Amino acid sequence: MYQKNDELIVTIEDQGINGEGIGKDNGYALFVKDTVIGDKCKVKIMKAKKNYAFAKLLEIIEPSKNRVEEKCPVAKQCGGCQLQSMDYETQLKFKEEKVFNNLKRIGGLDTCQIPMKEIIGMDEPYYYRNKTQFPVGRNKDGEIAYGFYAGRTHSIIEAPGCVLGMRIDGKDVCKEIMDTVISFMKENDIDPYDEQTQTGFVRHVLIRTSESTKQIMVCVVTNSNELPKADSLVEALKEIPNMTSISINTNKEFGNVIMGSKTVHLFGPGYIEDAIGDNKFRISPESFFQVNSKQVEKLYEKAIEYAGLTGEETVWDLYCGIGTITLSMANNARKVYGVDIVESAVEDARNNAIANDIENTEFLLGAAEDVVPRYFSENDGEECHPDVIVVDPPRKGCDQKLLQTMASMKPDRIVYVSCDSATLARDVAWLKENGYKLNEVTPVDMFPQTVHVESVVLMSR
Repeated sequence: MYQKNDELIVTIEDQGINGEGIGKDNGYALFVKDTVIGDKCKVKIMKAKKNYAFAKLLEIIEPSKNRVEEKCPVAKQCGGCQLQSMDYETQLKFKEEKVFNNLKRIGGLDTCQIPMKEIIGMDEPYYYRNKTQFPVGRNKDGEIAYGFYAGRTHSIIEAPGCVLGMRIDGKDVCKEIMDTVISFMKENDIDPYDEQTQTGFVRHVLIRTSESTKQIMVCVVTNSNELPKADSLVEALKEIPNMTSISINTNKEFGNVIMGSKTVHLFGPGYIEDAIGDNKFRISPESFFQVNSKQVEKLYEKAIEYAGLTGEETVWDLYCGIGTITLSMANNARKVYGVDIVESAVEDARNNAIANDIENTEFLLGAAEDVVPRYFSENDGEECHPDVIVVDPPRKGCDQKLLQTMASMKPDRIVYVSCDSATLARDVAWLKENGYKLNEVTPVDMFPQTVHVESVVLMSR
């Protein structure tokens, strides 16, 4: 009988969906974080169940040939990266298998029914994130600190810098910004937010950077309607080259949601600009914009390829956000409709269309499952009937009502962009049961060093 604190020697034989290694002792499975297939290691059981246990890595006795040294000194403690100890080729293979296995297990597809293409990886799988959100709090010595949350906790792991964060002209601008914010807080006796007492001011600092324009945005998320002596913080941040937008966001709610509903702009236009292909996009603090600027071009190229556009098609882009996919498709389509429930995103999308001189788009505000049927009833159904539907939902996948709406519209092709292969597999299974077949799947590594993987899927009627 296996018990807590038992120490065992195991060889890692498999990898779990969250990146943890899986070893066995006489058939008893042990899930061990920070291990790689092929590692022979000493582990300590932390939580024992009847048929499996969660164990802590104590020592690597014989390292796997696929093990590499982590670039980040706090990679094991931080919850941001799960795969830094795994060489990049093995990471890509892990992600391909994750997508394939979810389509097989959750989607109910036979192996021969899953037309997988090779995953699209990165040439340089570091320094790619154009958006970083740093929690601010106090460390064990009571000093103001920032970093990232440890896995499955709200304990801040102090980080000297992030090897995923984008560099501007080779400089770690995130560290420069955060050091400036922390110095401002210390000099002006401004407390960080305390989750237990729900007191204090600064909760998070959101930083966005642009690969194409090198512009920088800072948004300080506070527990108050205003930040004391905010003018002096603005003056300090303005000294950083390429600083373009500084704002304060108010979030007084208790919970995991980072941004609140009210944002006040203190400096700059309230947005930065970035480019995807030939199109420029305005990005505000609340905007959804893919965090990997290099890979998003490859992702959208694949989506456009799957859409099979000749210039005569009508396309509906559901969950359109600020219009990134909508405008990317517009040059190759007759008309593209974008739908999103977030008012600021739709406003940004309309402005982005104007800024890029694109006139064959129309953006609608509201939930797609409500907006689309109403639009069809109020307009000529034939004129706006979709040849292609593109959908890029959040991690939870498509709402059931939206899937029913999509099927009822009877597009020739559905291009599904997904950031979660489990909910993708669930939705593919539903569409397969309702008149669509799976033509092709291409994973895209948007998030190197993590377990997350994006996928583009083509389905046809």
